Amino acid sequence: MSKESDFQYILENGINFGRGGERKDSNAGKVKTKAKKKKYITGAHGSGSAMQKAKYREQRANRHK
Repeated sequence: MSKESDFQYILENGINFGRGGERKDSNAGKVKTKAKKKKYITGAHGSGSAMQKAKYREQRANRHK
């Protein structure tokens, strides 16, 4: 192809930078868990271990304030 035909091809078809194609599922391969839900983070669901972890998270959050 000559430079003019390359230019004409780009004008007609645009430029593809390789981002097209299939979209990957963002949740593929992830494990669903309750550990990040608010009740578990704050220890509100009553488990002693969760309340202790919540206490440690709070202490860590307030460490440099």
